[in-house]
Formats: sequence, C-alpha cells, structure tokens
Amino acid sequence: MTKHPRIVSSVLTLSTVALCLSAPVSAAGKDPDDKKASQSAPALVDDYRLAPGDKLRIEVYRDTQMSQSVQIRPDGKITLPLLGDLEATGRTPIELRDVIAKQLKEYMTNPVVTVIVVEATPAVAYVTGEVNHPGAVTIQSQLTVLQALAIAGGLKDFANAKNIRILRRSALGVQTIAFNYKDAIRGSTPVYLRPGDTIVVPD
Repeated sequence: MTKHPRIVSSVLTLSTVALCLSAPVSAAGKDPDDKKASQSAPALVDDYRLAPGDKLRIEVYRDTQMSQSVQIRPDGKITLPLLGDLEATGRTPIELRDVIAKQLKEYMTNPVVTVIVVEATPAVAYVTGEVNHPGAVTIQSQLTVLQALAIAGGLKDFANAKNIRILRRSALGVQTIAFNYKDAIRGSTPVYLRPGDTIVVPD
C-alpha cells in the first residue's frame, strides 16, 4: 500500500517536535551545571592576593602603550608608563585594577582596565628564628601559623613562645601581627598565613 505524501510529512514533523521537547539544550549547548561551575570559579581568583614574582597582564582598553606585561618585583611593586611605581603585593587583582584606573583618570576619560594573573608564584611563607628547621613552607589551600611552626620542626628550648611575630606586607606597608604560641595550642582562634608572610620566633 502506498502512503500519502502529506501523511508521511506530518509524521516526520511531529517526530521532530517530540525530540526537541524531550531533550532541552541550554545556551551554547552547555550543561547548566557547567555554567554554575564557571560562575563560581572567578571567586577564587578575586580573593587571590598578589605576591612578588607574579606575572601580570595589564590591559587598558584601546591603549596599546599603557597595556603592559609586568612581573611584581621583590619589593612588591610594578612599574607602568605615566604612573610609575605602584604597590601590587597584598592587593587582589580587582583592587590593583581600581588603583590603576583611578590614577589613569588624570590622563584619560573613563579608563577601562583589566588585570590578569598570567602566572602565580608558588604560595610560600617563611619561618625564621628559634625553630628547628627555619626556611620556606608551602601554603596548600590554607595554613595556620601553628601548622607552619610544626612543619618547621617546632620551637627550640629557649624560644620566646609568647612573643612570636608575623610580618605581612600589604599595600600600606609591613604589618606586624602578634602571635602567642601557648594560647594557640590551648585552642585560640587560628591565624592563617598569606603568601609572603614571615614568622619570626625570638629567643
């Protein structure tokens, strides 16, 4: 028996509609969960604190001379045309972006600035003074001062456990944070290290 062409066409059309309704596709053909993951990832970047050795790309919209690839120097600064030296260490990429944009307003109207971390240095802190194994300790995710001291082999017998200091470089200079080892082992609020921090254990 020969099927009528109009009937065949109608069957094909209905089948196509059924397939479209049964398999919805999100925008750009991506799973909605992938979109959620991509939206949550930048939060980690936004919280990242810049450190000496980090390689950055500074993009100024429609200004090729101001757009620069730079590396943060050991003194924590970068140098840009017109602006000179800028403190970068201790700031987030967004904070540095805002500082650059604010200063550029003296030279251009409504500058649009982007700061990209091209390569981050390994996150380390330093332990010095009256510990058994002074030196650098790697910060994996989060590291407390107490944990860093344990990695450094613990305190020596004559260490001044109540007057330990953490030296932290920020955009405002070097900050000193007091740390009492005896309070820490009793369960006081933990102090978390940032990349570049130096723990000084006096005698």
